[in-house]
Amino acid sequence: MALFLSTFLNKVDRKGRVSVPASFRNALDGQSFDGIVAFPSFVQPALEASGIDRIEKIAAGIDQFDPFSDEYDAFANAILADSHQLSFGDDGRIVLPELLREHANITDHAAFVGRGPTFQIWEPEAFRDVQEDARKRAREDRASLSLKNKDGESGS
Repeated sequence: MALFLSTFLNKVDRKGRVSVPASFRNALDGQSFDGIVAFPSFVQPALEASGIDRIEKIAAGIDQFDPFSDEYDAFANAILADSHQLSFGDDGRIVLPELLREHANITDHAAFVGRGPTFQIWEPEAFRDVQEDARKRAREDRASLSLKNKDGESGS
């Protein structure tokens, strides 16, 4: 399973090309698609991104709904229909389509933000504000965080 950690700031050129951090590319080695899948977050002004394996799991989760239900339509349209498969170039760069750049207000720099099995791509200043708020909330809620072992029991 891919694991994305840390935050990286990379330059975006006029054509929307940006280098995916090397550690993120390494986490995706061996997947059936040599690139990332990204779609507009329906929660934040950012892009949700992962390897193809994660999108396949999401698609399988969506497939659990009745195919004619409102839930199926909402998730399929909000995630799958808006997803873009972005291939790595020889230099590890992808091209962020204009539609994705506009959603996240990305112009000349992009922040790649690790979130474990997924990552997000943000306009750097917008992410700084979100990160500051997240740290504040984490400090306030720190007692509620516990580590679970693979059997679901609390550990240290």
